[in-house]
Amino acid sequence: MRSSVIVFPGSNCDRDVAVALEKFHIKNQMVWHNDTNLPKTDLVVLPGGFSYGDYLRTGCIASKSKIIDDVIRHAKKGGLILGICNGFQILIEAGLLPGILLRNIGLRFLSKNVFLKVVNTDNQFCLNYKNKDIIQLPIAHNEGNFFAKKELLKMLEDNNLIAFKYCNKNGEIEENSNPNGSSNNIAGVISEKKNILGMMPHPERLIDPLLSGEDGSILFTSLIKS
Repeated sequence: MRSSVIVFPGSNCDRDVAVALEKFHIKNQMVWHNDTNLPKTDLVVLPGGFSYGDYLRTGCIASKSKIIDDVIRHAKKGGLILGICNGFQILIEAGLLPGILLRNIGLRFLSKNVFLKVVNTDNQFCLNYKNKDIIQLPIAHNEGNFFAKKELLKMLEDNNLIAFKYCNKNGEIEENSNPNGSSNNIAGVISEKKNILGMMPHPERLIDPLLSGEDGSILFTSLIKS
């Protein structure tokens, strides 16, 4: 399997996700945002960070980078795309995923581990979570509050396009386990063709016992299996 990690000015998780991909023997290339063409690739990753310093809106300027045109073409051909944190924000700004990401309800940057319920394993990113649907991953964001109108939320729920929801340690999806105010506790969504995943938590940060857990590893092994 081959992957391409897009690097933007201000990215700070591009190397982290590259290490994760390489650990699972996915052949990776780093691609500068100002390039116009992707190399031959199966998976494109938009990493976390603060692209362009989060000016205007988070992910807004990055979504206009030259490489994004080819990322969109890759998506239309059914290619896999993973957007993590700022990458999720870029996917929304580029129109590849619905909704919007607002400032956290407490107006504070959040950096901590959270519990997640894996609510959709019928996609190439989450296949291996069938045996473990309550996981823990870190978040690190200021604008992770996923907002959508009632009609869009209903569409996402009815079509099983929500990948992860914030929950408590028992897997119960309730208000107190929602760290940022996201509608319906949503932490990650997938596209209608199920080839694009955007998520606020960072799977690349939990891929080894030395990092205090391996729940993120399951996402990468799912990609290989698919």
